[in-house]
Amino acid sequence: MKKIDELNFPDDLNYSNDHEWARQEGEMVVVGISDYAQDQLGDIVFVELPEKGSKLAQGEEFGSVESVKAVSELFTPVSGEVAEINEALDDSPELVNTDPYTKGWMLKIKPDGNDMSAKLMDRNAYLAMLKG
Repeated sequence: MKKIDELNFPDDLNYSNDHEWARQEGEMVVVGISDYAQDQLGDIVFVELPEKGSKLAQGEEFGSVESVKAVSELFTPVSGEVAEINEALDDSPELVNTDPYTKGWMLKIKPDGNDMSAKLMDRNAYLAMLKG
């Protein structure tokens, strides 16, 4: 496992207590897990995601990530409808390890209108939480 200072935490994302990230892209919010989460999990071998059209409430479990170490639940950082899932993860779940913020994204959600930043952390607050 890497030290926190060796991990990547982009400024343009919001982060949840559960280590998911959210990035606003037009009308959609792209969701994945943070570099910290993938590093803690180790080599990811399977990603379970919801079906397109699923309705999710903020904080609700939406799937899981299986690594060689453990299975970890995933929790949605925003409420809304699943507009798209990253189907590339079916054949290449390791994208979550190698590129968690671009190729390793998991969902695109059409949010229900709530301001996501109100309940999520910016980069500095997330780093402070990780450092304790």
